[in-house]
Amino acid sequence: MGRIAIYKLVYHIAHISKRMKTDYLIVGSGIAGLTYALKVAQHNPQQSLTIITKASSDETNTKYAQGGIAGVMNFDEDSFSKHIADTLIAGDGLCNSRIVELVVKEGVERIQEIISWGAEFDKDLAGDFKLGKEGGHSENRILHHKDVTGKEIERALLETIKKCPNIQLISHCYVLDLITQHHLGYLVTKSTPDIECYGVYILNQLTGKIEKIISKITMLATGGNGQVYRTTTNPAIATGDGVAMVYRAKGRIENMEFIQFHPTALYEAGVKGHSFLITEAVRGDGAVLRNHQGEAFMEKYDSRKDLAPRDIVARAIDNEMKINGTEFVYLDCRAMNQDNFKNHFPNIYTKCLNAGINVFKDMIPVAPAAHYSCGGIKTDEWGRTSIRNLFAAGECASTGLHGANRLASNSLLEAMVFAHRCFVAAIKQIEDLSFTEKIPDWNAAGTTAPKEMILITQSLKELKLLMSDYVGIVRNNERLNRANRRLDLLHAETELLYEKTAVSPQLCELRNMITVAYLIVKSAELRKESRGLHFNTDYLQREELIQNTIL
Repeated sequence: MGRIAIYKLVYHIAHISKRMKTDYLIVGSGIAGLTYALKVAQHNPQQSLTIITKASSDETNTKYAQGGIAGVMNFDEDSFSKHIADTLIAGDGLCNSRIVELVVKEGVERIQEIISWGAEFDKDLAGDFKLGKEGGHSENRILHHKDVTGKEIERALLETIKKCPNIQLISHCYVLDLITQHHLGYLVTKSTPDIECYGVYILNQLTGKIEKIISKITMLATGGNGQVYRTTTNPAIATGDGVAMVYRAKGRIENMEFIQFHPTALYEAGVKGHSFLITEAVRGDGAVLRNHQGEAFMEKYDSRKDLAPRDIVARAIDNEMKINGTEFVYLDCRAMNQDNFKNHFPNIYTKCLNAGINVFKDMIPVAPAAHYSCGGIKTDEWGRTSIRNLFAAGECASTGLHGANRLASNSLLEAMVFAHRCFVAAIKQIEDLSFTEKIPDWNAAGTTAPKEMILITQSLKELKLLMSDYVGIVRNNERLNRANRRLDLLHAETELLYEKTAVSPQLCELRNMITVAYLIVKSAELRKESRGLHFNTDYLQREELIQNTIL
């Protein structure tokens, strides 16, 4: 971090520490958090907004979204009804149809809005949008900026945010917990009516001090939880913090069993953690999946072949790897137009070259990696959670759009639509709110500095390993039972460490990830069927059940 950046950070933190109050608090600086903040700030320049993020301001899941945004932009060939139908089919019967309709229909206006804020999407020579096609979509409707769509959106939003003087964006501050009646000395349980959020406790990573930020309205846009798994397309920050905090605050969480594994992450021997994503749009442009015998295998699994929904493609790849005893399959791009590939996927082309892969001569080794959580913090159609004055949007939220499986490129669309809806509800709600006074300071009495970081890092390795081996693409009841038993031990050890040790981002992230892992396993145990992204070999799939019933 440069001297100027440090000075700005010190200034911002000193400013917020002195004031300690903000009308609106946003946790997370991805597409959902920034869109919401921008709308609120422009609506009322006199009100204060504070955005806090635990890393740099642009280090978000949004930044790593390659494919694009799904939206009906060509009404001559596409329609709302087609996009709605595709989303419902992908969701395998668990989507909220009302939510699907409003997201699809309101999404077009939100796309136009983000374009007005400076986001640029690829166009052809005639000036029309180049609309891509991805798995599960019946028409070309994906707007993209080469293969770095999320990064372009993040750039445009951050540049626009800088023009709003009433927005304070603070990086490198880790949120420890939501402040509720529990911190005022009241007993709060899952059955407590009207739990309220008054703000958050944060760990200032620059000073090491724990502060409190009091807010009238709090918005969680904390992203996903892919780091729970050994291999993921998510950045290191995706540790499920928002979901874990809401669960501890006794808020409602749902559908955590539906973890989407992206079928095609670049396989690099020995590389664990953050895997490089090969966007589905590559298959949409003609790439073909092949096994180690060179066979195009997807036709064995689905009539849509390589453009089947992600849950089907991921399971097909997983099965091919098990049949052949390999750790990856191949994505064959050799027959694709070279100029088009370099223009549309420059980042992928360069990454592969750096890994020694010429995509026009060599097939790309790929394997599934944890990618997206379809469940999360339960919200209503306005982004309100079960905790009063607390909103959620983006990947941390469960809005009802995705059901049992997310349709490709619907996530950025959902984030924008629900950021707007959170804004509409929040500006009405804040009129009747005031700051809650006498919030106690964080109690760190009796804690000491950690003696051995190995206690945290080893537990993290164990967590990722057990989740990948027991709660991955294919599950069964015995694996889930084993995962549960091991999680109990990790939880007990980590809670004991948390009670004795001064908090750190590493310890808090481990604690949050254990909580998220527990929620995934418990949700998977409770679902006595195979549906969408939850594939349990002890239960038949819905299609098989229907066929057996007919027979």
